[in-house]
Amino acid sequence: MLVNNAAFQSTHSAVEELTNDDFDRAFKTNVYASFFLSRAALHQMKPGGSIINTTSIQGFDPSGHLLHYPATKGAIANMTKTLAEIAIEQGVRVNGAAPGPVWTPLIPTTMPKKKVREFGKNTLFKRPGQPAELAPVYVFLASPLASYVTGEIYGVTGGRMPL
Repeated sequence: MLVNNAAFQSTHSAVEELTNDDFDRAFKTNVYASFFLSRAALHQMKPGGSIINTTSIQGFDPSGHLLHYPATKGAIANMTKTLAEIAIEQGVRVNGAAPGPVWTPLIPTTMPKKKVREFGKNTLFKRPGQPAELAPVYVFLASPLASYVTGEIYGVTGGRMPL
């Protein structure tokens, strides 16, 4: 089993603020890493194996101040679906989890204080999720209970739409 769960993001109020290095870092961390790790894992995996990619609600409902981050998460969602078609030929399932706002160390280190204070209030729960609240989705996707599930993206968004 492989879980791809790396991410880099930074906030910018104008396109001009987004540096080439930030753009490259986001794609290399978020997309390239998922691709190269998945390719290497597929070489080793036996039938019944599972790859779980972490995308984001941002890949489906992007925020302008995160310009490059939603683009990477959309790419991961698409890669999940296309890789599922290829990997199932060797009996490996590929799925994704698309969290909404989840409280991780990434949040206070990559957002302005005002955005941090408001983080997660746009969910039906009016708060961000906690990592432990996402874990059951990953466990399910890795388990034999999901033996007929591939190419799917499971939203864990606190009720935020669309997904």
